Amino acid sequence: MTFITDIQEINVVASFGSFLSGKSQHRITPHRFMMKNGEVLHIAKVRRRYTDTVGDSLHLHFVVRTKDDRYFDIVYDSKKIMWYKIIEIEDALMFND
Repeated sequence: MTFITDIQEINVVASFGSFLSGKSQHRITPHRFMMKNGEVLHIAKVRRRYTDTVGDSLHLHFVVRTKDDRYFDIVYDSKKIMWYKIIEIEDALMFND
């Protein structure tokens, strides 16, 4: 399994909901993100969600599969109100889609 760790700020288009509904099962759902180099990646599926506490900030992690079958761990920092790309996972064999 290969991981490319390169933490960088990203721009994310996401929906934020105050309540859960039939179509939206989560309060935050990322839809696509843009890297600093201008590359736009559309999210096909959120594979996993988990939280992590870093100091007094809550980090919401999303392991996502893009429409071109790339896998990323992106994180929303609730204190800084910013998104980051943490790693790209190059070995898709670890996932069963």
